[in-house]
Amino acid sequence: MTMKILLPLFLLLPFVPAQQRPAVTEANIDQWMKELSNWGRWGKDDQLGAINLITPAKRKQAAALVREGISVSMSHDTLKDKAPDVSSPFVQEMKMTGVNNPGQFSIDQYTVLYHGYAHSHMDSLCHIFYKGQMYNGFPQTAVTASGAGKLGIQNYKQGIFTRAVLMDIPRLKGVPYLEPGTPVYPEDFDAWEKKTGIRVGAGDVLLLRTGRWARRAEKGSWDVSNKAAGMHSTCAKWLKQRDVAMIGSDAGSDLAPSGIPNVSHPIHRLALIAMGVPIFDNLDLEAVGIESAKRNRFEFLLTAAPIAVPGGTGSPLNPIAVF
Repeated sequence: MTMKILLPLFLLLPFVPAQQRPAVTEANIDQWMKELSNWGRWGKDDQLGAINLITPAKRKQAAALVREGISVSMSHDTLKDKAPDVSSPFVQEMKMTGVNNPGQFSIDQYTVLYHGYAHSHMDSLCHIFYKGQMYNGFPQTAVTASGAGKLGIQNYKQGIFTRAVLMDIPRLKGVPYLEPGTPVYPEDFDAWEKKTGIRVGAGDVLLLRTGRWARRAEKGSWDVSNKAAGMHSTCAKWLKQRDVAMIGSDAGSDLAPSGIPNVSHPIHRLALIAMGVPIFDNLDLEAVGIESAKRNRFEFLLTAAPIAVPGGTGSPLNPIAVF
């Protein structure tokens, strides 16, 4: 009898050792800033960027993905204690409680520095600068002490409502999580599409699960800002070719360290500034990964609504997946 041994898909793919890959330099990033640019695509005064790709027709298609009415949060619970990956804990201050209170209300106050690697949030297009400019050529000086005069988060107050595709790379590789510093390459995205039969298209949100929270639960917190699994800079071309509306991950999307001298956060730079693609950071993709695997369906309706802060550089929020 002849026995067939089935290997995981990723073991059958051609592997290019890191040392054989052409090194990415700051000059490459500068070149890609021009080649991948969406500046002027939707007009010189556009402040929505790639969210323009989420058309009414796209929303209707996304709504049709809802078959069971099952919703799953993709926000991590707020972290209130300082840790290596929580430099600015979420502060909840109780102003009125149920103890020694003759009145009828309980009231609390929130304080949060949400950018960073702890809290689930959305980056607006004014969050990062490149050579004095932001998306669509708006000057970085438009961001002042009173807020962002251009590209503020309030531009997205109508919400994000579109198809999301979960790229579960640990599941592709047969591991519970990626180790910090593991790069995700465009060919990993291609392999996942082949495995799932789902192709990322215009107006989609691409969500990358690295398993950051699963690893944290098992091994404890670490300094994610200095070492995190994430997209290699070469993924930017792939994202532009597919015309994604947004990206997001359970960390910062970027590989850390980037491996590019003098350049940190190349994916943030290329997505936010060149392509006008907003970003979800620090999502919790564990539950949605389980639900997707249970159904063998890694696409779903995504809804998210940032706080409408005029001039805000982003917003904490709670994205929802609906199957």
